[in-house]
Amino acid sequence: MKRRTFLAAGSTAFAGLAGCLDGSSESPGSGTTGTTAGTTAKTTAQTELGGTLKVATYRSFVDAPSSSPGSWVKKKFEKEYPKATLRWQTPENEVNHFVQRKAQNVDIDTDVYVGLNVDHLITIDDKLGGKKLFAPVADSLSNYGHVKDGLTFDPKKRAIPYDTGYISLVYNAHRADNPGTFDALAKRKYASKLITQNAQQAATGRAFLLWTIHQTGPERYLDYWQRMKENGVQILGSWDASYTAYSNGERPIVISYSTDQVYAHRSGADMKKHQIGFLNGEGYANPEGMAKFAGTDRSKLADAFLDFMLSKPVQSKIPTLNVQFPATDWAAPGKEFDKYAKAPAKPVTYSYDELQGNLEEWVEQWARKIASK
Repeated sequence: MKRRTFLAAGSTAFAGLAGCLDGSSESPGSGTTGTTAGTTAKTTAQTELGGTLKVATYRSFVDAPSSSPGSWVKKKFEKEYPKATLRWQTPENEVNHFVQRKAQNVDIDTDVYVGLNVDHLITIDDKLGGKKLFAPVADSLSNYGHVKDGLTFDPKKRAIPYDTGYISLVYNAHRADNPGTFDALAKRKYASKLITQNAQQAATGRAFLLWTIHQTGPERYLDYWQRMKENGVQILGSWDASYTAYSNGERPIVISYSTDQVYAHRSGADMKKHQIGFLNGEGYANPEGMAKFAGTDRSKLADAFLDFMLSKPVQSKIPTLNVQFPATDWAAPGKEFDKYAKAPAKPVTYSYDELQGNLEEWVEQWARKIASK
């Protein structure tokens, strides 16, 4: 299991999750006529669309040691579109690679990006201004109506959610219990027991920071983190480093994902070492999205891929491989996922509009006053 880092500079966070994540929505034009027309159009596209589709993503989506969706997605897509070839790209700097190329007016020879969060969009818009890296695409997708309303996070309809994770505590019940609240976590009972990640570098660390801001408010979050610092919180640079330290028994609590028990069950691990802890009944939601590059010359094939990723079979399979919750209302990940993937009673997150203009300042203040030596 491997988790991603963030863009090297700028902003972060996640989606506009004002509504309930468990809500469902009907696909537009879901009557008999619309369904028939949509099926006919899809069949025609599968028969006629072809060529090489270049899809960039983060490395673990393609080659994580334990599991990754990349290989399965490629085989499935190429089976449904026999004239098409899907070619994965995994640039070292992830989406920042393309932001830099766009800023320098260098051509981008890639069609789709998989693995966007709200933080990426804010950074892209701040850095590129009027230059369009991704094209609005939601209205072109027949399966978009199945995306849960609470997971849509791009007001410009460029990034389409395909899964979501919830940030939570993972703890070893042999050595600690669930604090239950943010206040309890900062008390002496949990002194020197928590490992988290640097909010400037790791997705989980930044999500946890935003979760604390959501809970305490922008005016008080640094006070809360000062309490955590005095209580001996350990801040490591990446999710990999922190989870390895946790697995080695260095500390009994780590910030991670609420799907942790899915991995633990598959490896036959001691489940007491993989307990999920939500604070104040909450978990911080981190939807991941995909988008079409504005300059692609394979626009229709790119749209077909995005729609394919939202289809029921793919949405049912990706959660079992990427071990994140599906983004649509018609996915059925199966009994194992239903049993071991834990969702919070109250998902929380910040919207694009709430983060824009605030995020970079929040993270920089935290880094300067808390993470610096």
